[in-house]
Amino acid sequence: MDHSSLHPIPNEPALLAEDTSILVIADLHIGIEQTLQEQGIHTASQTDLLTKRVLALCKIYKPKELVLLGDIKHAIPSTTVQERRDVKAFFQAIQNYSTIHLIPGNHDGNIRWLTPDSITVHPSDGVCIDGIGFAHGHRWPNKKIMECTHLVCAHTHPTIMFTDRLGHKTFEPCWLKAHTLADKRQEKYPDSWDVEVLVMPAFNPLCGGLAANTEGMMGPLGNIIDIKNAQVYLLDGSALGKARDIV
Repeated sequence: MDHSSLHPIPNEPALLAEDTSILVIADLHIGIEQTLQEQGIHTASQTDLLTKRVLALCKIYKPKELVLLGDIKHAIPSTTVQERRDVKAFFQAIQNYSTIHLIPGNHDGNIRWLTPDSITVHPSDGVCIDGIGFAHGHRWPNKKIMECTHLVCAHTHPTIMFTDRLGHKTFEPCWLKAHTLADKRQEKYPDSWDVEVLVMPAFNPLCGGLAANTEGMMGPLGNIIDIKNAQVYLLDGSALGKARDIV
């Protein structure tokens, strides 16, 4: 991607921003294993692996700030015993590596009860850090966010669907870089200007997601983002062109 302040990390669903001083990850969904087990899918807890991946990124890139862009936990509306244990352990493991910002997502009800005082919990409608807007994406961002030139969001777990000659479908996690639709944006934010939106893939590989080229984008931002003309990038950096052209 070509914006100098936003650098997706190759082969990782993680972002470096503002000359690599900010590390951003989203959609960890700690505790998703229990929901999958209730659906008949049995898998080991991913919390230790997720924690090790975050710590490895912190050690390699040494960010001054870490932005957790929502959906740290999974169960809604309640919090399971496993989540209370695992989320606290995750926070305890990472809290000394940088200044940490948490923007709650729709799965993060009561997350403040699990969050140590060393982590700043921002309103769920987003925050601006060094001129970049950050919002999970499950609700409308505040007006200040829409005054930034760039908005980083998550929530929809973007993937891209490929169909081979035999009709077999596969899905790959991806990044989406898009602009807003002027008329739709101004209905909600009359005094705003165009903002470039970067939609992050989920950090937890068990999450699944929506195929941008066939299902669009989840959440209110999907109403104002030109998703059909969004540029699609795989995690290895491959540029695939516009979502509408990928079949």
